Amino acid sequence: MDEMMDSMMAGMSKQEKQDMMARMMEKFFADMTAEEKQKLMEQLMPKMMEGVNMMEMMPKMMAGMMGGGESMGGMMSMMSGMMSTMMPQCLGMMLPNMAKERRVDFVLQMVAVLAEQGSAAMSDEEKKDFLSKIAEKVKI
Repeated sequence: MDEMMDSMMAGMSKQEKQDMMARMMEKFFADMTAEEKQKLMEQLMPKMMEGVNMMEMMPKMMAGMMGGGESMGGMMSMMSGMMSTMMPQCLGMMLPNMAKERRVDFVLQMVAVLAEQGSAAMSDEEKKDFLSKIAEKVKI
């Protein structure tokens, strides 16, 4: 199986590999439970995160998911559902291991993106209520 994959992927461009992965994702995850997806992510996360700057990536991902929604089709919907389930758990595992200074900057950036994108298309009154709920939730 490995030899077949190596020979198949040897002639593929980076874009072709990404396109193939996008098509395969929906089929791959179709019959998996949330628990199975979580276990898989826990196993894959260290490998996937090699060389990735979380300070840049996470806010962009969150903004994209909040802005994309159902209108972007099945793949975005599936990824959004999967990320909203796993994101809090990933952050729970990642943040305690991050240096304090980086963690503070990261959390502030995330909260800003979540508040801005989460309140998109809300009236002033709805935004005020939304921000109040955030403040209530984060009281330590």
